[in-house]
Amino acid sequence: MHIRVLGCSGAIGKDCRTTSFLLDDNVLVDAGTGVGDLTLDELRRIDHVLLTHAHLDHIAALPLMLDSVAGLRSQALTVHALPATLAALKAHVFNNTIWPDFTVIPSPEAPFVRFEPLDVGQQLTVGGKAVEVLPAVHTVPAVGYAVAGTRGHWVFSGDTERNPAFWQRVNQLTVAMLVIETAFSDREAQLAKRALHLAPHSLAQELEHIVYPPGARYPIYITHTKPAETEAIFAEVEALDLLHRHELHWLAAGQVFRL
Repeated sequence: MHIRVLGCSGAIGKDCRTTSFLLDDNVLVDAGTGVGDLTLDELRRIDHVLLTHAHLDHIAALPLMLDSVAGLRSQALTVHALPATLAALKAHVFNNTIWPDFTVIPSPEAPFVRFEPLDVGQQLTVGGKAVEVLPAVHTVPAVGYAVAGTRGHWVFSGDTERNPAFWQRVNQLTVAMLVIETAFSDREAQLAKRALHLAPHSLAQELEHIVYPPGARYPIYITHTKPAETEAIFAEVEALDLLHRHELHWLAAGQVFRL
C-alpha cells in the first residue's frame, strides 16, 4: 500500500495544505485542501473517502472534487463517516444552498455521491483495503483509522486530545507507522485543551501509553501543526527529549510511504 501525503497542515498559507492522504490511487482519508493538487485523472480514480470528522479543514475539497469529476465517473463516490459527520455534510454542505445536493443529483437512484455510515470499532474493506475505525476525542464526533498494509498498519489518530481507548487498541495492532496530531504549541496549551487538540506536553503524555514490541519501535509522524505555531511546536518537542525515546518525524505534504 502506498500512502501519499496530500496535506498535513492545521490551516492554510503558502505551501500549507490541510489534511488529506491518498491510499494507493482509490481511497482518500480526509478531503482537506491538499486534494486540490491532484490531476483530474487522479481525482477520477478515487472511489472512496474516509472522513475523520466534519470540520472544514478535513472536508473542504470534497464538494469541489465532486464538481470536478463526477460527470467523468461511471459510479458514485462513496463517503464513509460517522452518522453525525454525514448528517453535518447533508445539513451544512450538500444542502442546495452552500453546494448542490449531489446525494440526489443527477437522480436519487444514481447520485454522484453516496454516504455510508460507520461506527467506532467497525472493521470493513474499503477499496480493497482492510480498515478499522478507531476512537477519537474531539469537539465534534470524530474517529481515527488503522489501515492494514503488508508490513503492518498505518494508524492515523485524526483530530484528538487525550484518548486512552485509542492506545488500548493501537497496542493490540502490528503498527508500521503512526500519524498523530499536535496542533498547538505549549504556549497555547489552554486553547489546545479547549479545542481538544494535542500540544507537545500532552503529546508526550499520550506517547507514554505506547507498548512497543520487544526490541522494536515504529516511526511516529507529527501532523496538523498550525502554520503560525509550527516552529514553536518543533522546538518544544525537541526540548522534551521525545526524539530519543521515540522515532519521531515531521510529516510533510508530498511524502510517499510504502507499507
